[in-house]
Amino acid sequence: MSKQQILHLIESRMHNDGMIETGISGIQIFRMTEPVRCAPAVYDPCVIAIVSGTKEALLDGQRYKYDSQKYLCCPMSMPVEAGTPKASPDNPLLGVYISLDTRAITELAIEMDIDAGIARQPRVGRRPQALSLARWSDDFTDALLRLLQVSENATDAAVLGRGRLKELHYAILKGEAGLAARRAFGTSNDIARTIDLLSSRLDETISIDEMAAQVGMSRAVFHRRFKEATTMSPIQFVKSMRLNKAAMKIASGLTVTQAAMDVGYVSTSQFSREFKRMYGKSPRQWFDAQQFLAERARL
Repeated sequence: MSKQQILHLIESRMHNDGMIETGISGIQIFRMTEPVRCAPAVYDPCVIAIVSGTKEALLDGQRYKYDSQKYLCCPMSMPVEAGTPKASPDNPLLGVYISLDTRAITELAIEMDIDAGIARQPRVGRRPQALSLARWSDDFTDALLRLLQVSENATDAAVLGRGRLKELHYAILKGEAGLAARRAFGTSNDIARTIDLLSSRLDETISIDEMAAQVGMSRAVFHRRFKEATTMSPIQFVKSMRLNKAAMKIASGLTVTQAAMDVGYVSTSQFSREFKRMYGKSPRQWFDAQQFLAERARL
């Protein structure tokens, strides 16, 4: 019943396609009634919960489909392709975007470790997954509903919002994506720290040796662990992140030259070659195709 209540809350507030703020920092609701092909995007640490329709994300050739049965958890900034290819007026995409609060979720993870008696122990086993799907648990559903309910009143949101958001973060950590989130936000996760560094310095050239030294690893060990966590080598990751960021900038109206410079390319011709190699079209052809699809969607 809680999931149906979440659906009704979103329907009552979303009368047009798009994404709007809820009044609680980091929580947005969205609606789409037109199909959108998967296109370059960058997911910052987040959870995306769908209550109607289906959404897709592609990472390094692997496709993730999620709907009202499973939500997507992305605990680290990742270059993906995302879209809503089946959205329609009869089958709208409705959902909630939850930005993961690094500080809050780290504090919770530490509290959970302390309670379990494993605080500050090195994390072993698999590295955090770049993307993971998790079933809607009762705890997650109830916490999300309570958060959206409190967001309907500005005073309630100001007084109770942080507490309800903490409850939701706790439900995520307890759920099927919890292990990946706890490893990503744990104080010992070197790969997540490296990704934060890379994401904030895309316009700079950072060598693998520098990345490895920053987390105290040999080049070989760092390369292996990075690929385990992200499915990509460090060089592939940086290139994908840069090209996805640039594609988003071009789609928003920035010139090809400016978009290339903003993400660290000195040569526009090199940027165009790598862009075409990844997306199958030159930046200009890609922009024209996006404009055509947007115009057709409006018809």
